[in-house]
Amino acid sequence: MYVITGATGNIGSKAADILLAKGEKVRVIGRNADRLQWLVDKGAEAAVGNLKDSAFLTKAFSGATAVFAMIPPDYTATDFRAFQNEIGASIATAVKDAGVGYVVNLSSQGAELYEGTGPILGLHDQEERLNAVTGVNVLHLRCTYFMENLLMNIPQINEKGIAGSAVWGNQKFAMIATRDIAACVAEVLVKRDFEGKKVWDLLGQRDLSLNEAFAVIGREIGKPDLKYVQFTYEEAARGLREMGISSDVSRLFVEMSKALNEGLFAVKRPRTPQNTTPTSIEEFAAATFAEAYAASTQRKAA
Repeated sequence: MYVITGATGNIGSKAADILLAKGEKVRVIGRNADRLQWLVDKGAEAAVGNLKDSAFLTKAFSGATAVFAMIPPDYTATDFRAFQNEIGASIATAVKDAGVGYVVNLSSQGAELYEGTGPILGLHDQEERLNAVTGVNVLHLRCTYFMENLLMNIPQINEKGIAGSAVWGNQKFAMIATRDIAACVAEVLVKRDFEGKKVWDLLGQRDLSLNEAFAVIGREIGKPDLKYVQFTYEEAARGLREMGISSDVSRLFVEMSKALNEGLFAVKRPRTPQNTTPTSIEEFAAATFAEAYAASTQRKAA
């Protein structure tokens, strides 16, 4: 039995789907039974509850061959670090109390750093938390910047005709599609070929800048003149708040952007066949981004 937290998210849902297609037994965890139903229809067992409830999680983790663990985002949290720590502590307690033997933990590039990385610091804390649990083998997947983060630009493309954030437009860094992370999660859950506490970097197909990424995206969505604009940190924070993201989360995102600009993570990372994944920005733009953009324009027209 493989247990998947975050089973309604980009990574957990895809990993569960891959495992189910292989005929594996899967238990999916989420707060909303309706959103888990499509996985249940494919043979998954649903565990509906709150990740903050360690007793619920302990029961959900019981009997697991391996667990995929992640701290899901809450963009409305007034104290995001406290939210991360509460969820993280609950997961670690459940891993210990349920006697889980193998955990694949979703972490991030930059999780080795102790400060200055915004929300990534919570993943640093979670690595240390899980490393302190004895008797469990843990693989920390230190993934780079998700290509799916680029989807947050769709509203301003529709409204202002531009893409933009606080990240320098010409800064090259690693980007990854979440489907590639999910494939890696499913693979290592089944293989379980790690012992002790290990780290695996996942850097995507290649390094590229946001100028390059949105040039590709613009061509795919019929806007070949689409430009990426670098906002000041203050402008970026204000824009995030206007999207409904809390002031605290906005502040942390801007801190993460500054860390990326300064090359503290995901920049000039050595590449190997093991940390390089297949999906290119061209493939992502032609499928995931173009589909989401088309859906947004249809809603706008309606």
